[in-house]
Amino acid sequence: MLTALILICSVSVTPDIRDCTRDNASDVMRVPTEFANPMTCFLHGQTFLAETSLAQDLREDDRIKIVCARSQSVALVPSAVTR
Repeated sequence: MLTALILICSVSVTPDIRDCTRDNASDVMRVPTEFANPMTCFLHGQTFLAETSLAQDLREDDRIKIVCARSQSVALVPSAVTR
């Protein structure tokens, strides 16, 4: 099963979005649902973010990265926003 992680990274910290990780993101949010396939995971990750106040509070230099990973590997990430 897959879990979506939503990472918010600043362009000033990670100019290349590929370098955005859980360790350097200004915000990390875990979608509280598991998914069987990657496409569903990405789509629900986007939808979940759009329904939060975090999406409305993005700064001009923030970038969003959605990572779908095996649920076991993200089990330690809290589902709350870290901002």
